[in-house]
Amino acid sequence: MVCAIALLTIGVVMVSSARMAVQPLEPGADPVAAAAASGVTPKSIILSRSTAYMCLAVLAMFAASWMPVRRLGAVSSRLFADPKRRLIVLALGTLALVAVLASVYVPGIGREVNGSARWVNLRLPGLESVQPSEIAKWALIPLIAWYAGACAAGETNHLRRFFTGLVPGLIAVGAIAGFVVMEDLGTGFLMGVVGCLLLVAGGARIWHFLMFAPLGVMGVVYAIVESPYRLRRITSFLDPFADPQGDGYHMIQSMTTVAGAGPFGRGLGHGLQKFGYLPEDTTDFLFAVICEELGLAGATLVITLMGALLWTLLGIVRRADLPVLKLIGLGVAATFGLQACINLVVVTGMGPTKGIALPLISSGGTGWILTSLMLGLVVAMDRGRTDGDPADMTVSRPRPLRSDEPEAEEDELEPPEIVVPGRVKPRVRVMPVPSPHA
Repeated sequence: MVCAIALLTIGVVMVSSARMAVQPLEPGADPVAAAAASGVTPKSIILSRSTAYMCLAVLAMFAASWMPVRRLGAVSSRLFADPKRRLIVLALGTLALVAVLASVYVPGIGREVNGSARWVNLRLPGLESVQPSEIAKWALIPLIAWYAGACAAGETNHLRRFFTGLVPGLIAVGAIAGFVVMEDLGTGFLMGVVGCLLLVAGGARIWHFLMFAPLGVMGVVYAIVESPYRLRRITSFLDPFADPQGDGYHMIQSMTTVAGAGPFGRGLGHGLQKFGYLPEDTTDFLFAVICEELGLAGATLVITLMGALLWTLLGIVRRADLPVLKLIGLGVAATFGLQACINLVVVTGMGPTKGIALPLISSGGTGWILTSLMLGLVVAMDRGRTDGDPADMTVSRPRPLRSDEPEAEEDELEPPEIVVPGRVKPRVRVMPVPSPHA
């Protein structure tokens, strides 16, 4: 939680810095007064919309950290152990997420930006730009984790069966991720990888997946070939200087921004590329602005915080005792880690240009709130955990005898009491130590 709050704080400050713009000075106006009125100040950062989103994200994380996810996970696994009931709930959940994704095509609320229909406007304050793919990306994790955990709740793991276990899960992942791919290949690919990872971790056979591998590769190739702009992104990645003012402009400007920093950067707020040169500087390419203004030190700080957060997530996953909780934690860690890696690869020019945000850093209210909410659920998994680890045990031994107190007989000796929080342990029989005067 400390790492998440630190990343959100860096995101608020850097988004405010990236939004700086050069404005013409009115004739006769005082430059100092004009800068104070329209410039970036601590007051303007505190009162910004990014700060409001950060506060909502932190509240969502703390609220989710107190949810009884352990009890809900245990109850749901037993309740939906019946195969028919499990398939019905999986189908309803898949249809609900597809309906959420289809809202971007509803007239009146759907918004199209840069030729992509990825946002909806709910006509409410703060909800003018909601991204349904973010909702589906995070909702897919508990859906597939619950399905895999319910399949493993009985005496046999039904995921090891091809038609009655694996195929329904793959259909759900393919339907949701495939719907996203139509508008956002990067996010859809991420969802598909995480969904398949959860199914494999839940007990599915790997050779069953290999049967579907050619179909998945063909789907990705078809999605690229049928979209000319995706093909141009690949060709510009191979040689961005072939068209420096066209398809290669974005990648060239991003690499220029990252390279022009030095050990400690130009200083906070003193970057140059954000003034009309680097596109999407507050969202997908905010890490480039961090590199330019804070240098190698700032980039190292961000990557270290993300690595520490990811390491902590994996530690919680290892300590979880219920299969559904392990899978939820694994899905959150995989989504967070893979999304961060894809963004860093794109920003540094090591991969084709792709519109995918840096978690907890890039501007985006929906992404910040939902990511923090899922991190809070993982915290709730570890809160109050009582699995009988040696670190959780305390042993109370009999007090030593005083010199004037007679020794107890063998039958009067009390065995040490093993105290485990939340679990009753039987008493342990301990043989008395013979007296040296015997």
